[in-house]
Amino acid sequence: MAKAKYAKYVINAPTFKDEDRQSKNLQRIALRGKKPWSDWRDIDFSINYRCVTEPLVSGEEPHEHDFEQFLFFLGGNPEDVTDLGAEIEITLGKEKHVVNTATIVRIPKGLRHGPFNFKRVDKPMVFMNIILSPEYGREMPK
Repeated sequence: MAKAKYAKYVINAPTFKDEDRQSKNLQRIALRGKKPWSDWRDIDFSINYRCVTEPLVSGEEPHEHDFEQFLFFLGGNPEDVTDLGAEIEITLGKEKHVVNTATIVRIPKGLRHGPFNFKRVDKPMVFMNIILSPEYGREMPK
């Protein structure tokens, strides 16, 4: 049977193991510029979705990107996503901000940020990272 003309637009089970050392190999769902999304490199967009169930630190070193980034912190209860059930300390520039309810954070191109410290996680929550680039890349401090 011939391959369907539009099959490249449908990706089943886009999951991979989390490479974050502190998260005990939780699965992530992601749209990235790598396989099996190689045919999608023409879009300036990537998304990374994961469920956080325990405290962890993500992005331990301050860094910046040459693209826009959006972070979504959502409660895991689909009937009330505002009930985050967690406390996350995020660093933007030299400022620390505390997230304890559903929140969206915009990180403009070139803004130094990190780490994201998930200090308390009382129940599963959703962390989504959306970037306006087909590939994730970071510039570390010099």
